[in-house]
Order: sequence, then C-alpha cells, then structure tokens
Amino acid sequence: MHANLASIMPQVVGVWCEAEGHQVTFICYTGLEDLVEELPDQVDLVFIGAFTEAALLAYALSNLFRSWGAITVLGGPHARCYPEDARKYFDYVLGFTDQAVIRDVLQDCSPHRPIGVHLAAKRQPVSLPGVRERWKFIEPTLRKSPLFKLVPMISSLGCPYTCSFCIDSVVPYQPLDFALLSDDLRFLLRTVARPRVGWHDPNFGVRFEDTLNAIDAAVPPDRIDFIAESSLSLLSEPHLKRLERSGFKALLPGVESWYELGNKSKTGQLKGMDKVRQVSEHVNMILRYVPYVQTNFVLGLDSDTGAEPFELTKRFVDLTPGAFPGYSLLSAFGRAAPLNLQYQRANRVLPFPFHFLDNNHAMNIKPKNYSWRDFYDHVIGLTRYTFSWGAILNRFRAIKMTIPRWMNVIRAVSSEGSGRRK
Repeated sequence: MHANLASIMPQVVGVWCEAEGHQVTFICYTGLEDLVEELPDQVDLVFIGAFTEAALLAYALSNLFRSWGAITVLGGPHARCYPEDARKYFDYVLGFTDQAVIRDVLQDCSPHRPIGVHLAAKRQPVSLPGVRERWKFIEPTLRKSPLFKLVPMISSLGCPYTCSFCIDSVVPYQPLDFALLSDDLRFLLRTVARPRVGWHDPNFGVRFEDTLNAIDAAVPPDRIDFIAESSLSLLSEPHLKRLERSGFKALLPGVESWYELGNKSKTGQLKGMDKVRQVSEHVNMILRYVPYVQTNFVLGLDSDTGAEPFELTKRFVDLTPGAFPGYSLLSAFGRAAPLNLQYQRANRVLPFPFHFLDNNHAMNIKPKNYSWRDFYDHVIGLTRYTFSWGAILNRFRAIKMTIPRWMNVIRAVSSEGSGRRK
C-alpha cells in the first residue's frame, strides 16, 4: 500500500493483540522497502492483511515465516474473497474480524496444515480502536509518505445501497461511536500541525447531521482537511455548504453507470444523456464548494451495449471539465459480492492471476454485450479521450486552486492516465 492509503484494520489488529498482552511489531509494506531487512525474525504469530493484487506476495511471506517456525494468519479483502484458496497457505484465514476472533487465534495459536482454519465473526465489529489508540502504528507509516500524509479514519461500516457488484452491498450499514470520532479529531489537532484525514467509510455521510455535528464539535472551521468517498444522493447543496465550512477538500462520488443505480446518483429513472446532463450539473455544483472531485465509473456492466455508454462518458468529460474521472473495470473477486457467484455459475469468470486483479488493468468477467476486442477498443478510446492534452488543459483551467489542478495533471500523465492507455 502507498503509505498515505494504509488500511485501518491491520492497525486495529495490532491494538487488539497488545490488549491481550502481546508484543507487536507493525510494518506497512509500500513496495519500496527491503522486506528481508524490515521483517522481524523472532516472531510466534504473523498477521498479514492483503488485497487480492498482493495475494501471491502474501502467500510467499506466509511460506517464509512458516519456515522460521511462525504461525500465519491472513485477513483483509483477499481473505474475504478467496478463503478456500488462502487456506492452502495460511494456518488461519479470517472473514469479518472482531476482537473475539483475534482472541480465539491468539489462544489457539497452533499450526493447521495442509488446510488452514477459516474463522469469521457473524457481523462487522460494533466498535473499532480510534486514532489515539492506533497512533503508534499510524505515525511510523506516515513517515514513509514524504509529501501527502493522510490519516486513516472511519465513521461507519457497511452501506445502505445495494450495488450488486460491491463487497459492501450485503453488509448492513452501522455508524461507529461519534464521541470517539470527536475525541480522535481533537487528538489530531494537538498532535499534527495541519492534519489531513481520509475517511475510509464505504459511503461517507449517511448519518450526515450526526457525523458533521461530531466533526464540528471537535474541529474549528477549516482546521483539518478531509477527503471522503460519498454518493451524489447525499451531496445536496445545503450539505455541500456544510462540508465546505468543515474543511472537506476532496470528494469521490460514485456515478457507476448511465443506465443503473439512479437512487445512488439521485437521478431516479433518468437514463442515457438525460442522466449525463443531471449528473454533470450536480458535479459542477459540488466543485463550487469542494475543490477536488473524482467521479467513479464502472465499465462493462451488463446494462452497457454498443458505443453509447462510452460516448456518454465522453460527453460527461466535456460538460464537467473540473472532475477527474476514475474508471474501474467490472471485476469478480471470488465470493466478494452476490453478483460474482452469478457470473461464476454462468461460466463468465476468467481464471485470471491474482496479481492483475486491481479493477484497472484487467477485466476478468466476459462482457455480456461485447467481444473482448470491441470492449477494450472502447475502453482505450475513452481513456485516450479523457487524458488527451486537450482534456488535461480543460481540467487544469476549470480548477482554481493550485494543488488540485496540478494533482489532476500529474494523475493524467502518470500510470493512472496516459500510462494505462499505453
């Protein structure tokens, strides 16, 4: 993980292990360190948290630690999506994880080979250690990020929406402790000169008034910079005015599709160009209050057919030059979402190597309405249009603040834009 995108749950597991009386060494691997130098060699139990893209590295690390006599545990997205495969390489594989699950692993702490034990709580935890408790793990991780340091926080778990391709679509929404949220923000103000906070909520602001009241109770106006992923349906103009006053500098709303999910984008039954116009007006309004907006799209949904979905997205790029479009390819991560199992039963999931499964570089679901060549030709054409020099210049001119406008340029000419097209 990039250090400023480090996940919360590995830090939480560290806190819970210490609470049970254990010594903990915590490492966030960013891809730059020499792992042989970084890893401790005198350990009894090793927890590894990994996305599927890093699964093969996680398996290799488990093999290494097992050869040194340690017990190994896998948690995180890959463990939830591919538990059957992960059990071949770990003594324990964890689904939903709360403090009781961690305690069970610590008390047993025995080898389970050749097939590991799969453990999971019945639901997400009802509470998590906050920033103050996790700071001993957050602070050394942030030191690895030379410029843009983002403190990970979370105010809720689960999601009220039912996007069938999403891992959170079947996880009930629940807010976390608002008093703890306020206390953590006060701690940050005392600890960091100008904090930046990245909210890890699947959908920030569902309990909007309660969440913003907790923030405003702790933070004077515009003293902390906030970044959040939210839904257009939550981003009304009164809410945006309050977010601006509270210091929100970037929002990542999901548009996903021009034909589906109208409740999430607050477009109702509108489809096609009518939805493009309404979403564009909404996003342009957001940009009047929040200087940086990334709009998220999913390419390859079954409702897409022909060139029209891609052409509509190009029109959105024209009508909304200040927004940075983020394109994800429809991907099935094991058993992550209900729709994935339907794709598997229909024999539409390719056996793609884990290393390439990141929602961006490969689509492992056979498109319903396209040949592979046609689909990728459309994706390449859209990417070329979005990150052409003309579009980059329009995006630069549409944003007034220095950091957001140059961030758009850097992202457009990096592996995320031009590099991905190549």
